[in-house]
Amino acid sequence: MNTELLFDRVLDDVHQQGYAIIEQALCPDLTAQLYATAQAQLSAFSPAAIGRQDEQQLNSEVRKDKTLWFSGSCAAERDYLAVMEALRLTVNRHFYLGLFDYECHFAYYQAGDFYKKHYDAFKGRSNRVLTTVFYLNTPTQGGELVIYKPRSKEVAERVAPKAGTLVVFESERFMHEVLPAQQPRFSIAGWFRKNNSIAGVIDPPR
Repeated sequence: MNTELLFDRVLDDVHQQGYAIIEQALCPDLTAQLYATAQAQLSAFSPAAIGRQDEQQLNSEVRKDKTLWFSGSCAAERDYLAVMEALRLTVNRHFYLGLFDYECHFAYYQAGDFYKKHYDAFKGRSNRVLTTVFYLNTPTQGGELVIYKPRSKEVAERVAPKAGTLVVFESERFMHEVLPAQQPRFSIAGWFRKNNSIAGVIDPPR
């Protein structure tokens, strides 16, 4: 899918329903390169924490995946970040959200790994505005992303991981979870952020 069509789909769907689910969002070659990059660095992945900065802690009752933050040291990572930067600028032009950067990491779920229901942002307490999930491989079962309707226990979408699919949703609005994986599941989780700091200080990443 070309980037113009991709961005139009994201804008339309997020405007209408608060989230977008787009298959074959990026070229298959880039998806394959990102998948190979993640696989080649498995030894560098760390158990994922919950919370941010000084409040980060490990809690295997809540989540059991492993993550590796982007370093931008390889061409595939830089190409992916370039697409997200172009999307950031497009979203700002249309929605005036004041998004000032994008951060992301690889996420790896082994069989049995999960991430229970949570929000990526809490109203007035976070600088994360839009969440992205980009799938790098296609497990035959397990590891679905479940997005819940706002202020409801009803399911809005149940997204099976499929290589090349991009999911974008409002971070404060949608509770979501990752169901237990049954096979290795690789993705890129990312967040478009606004700056909540004052006096010209830039919010730190992560």
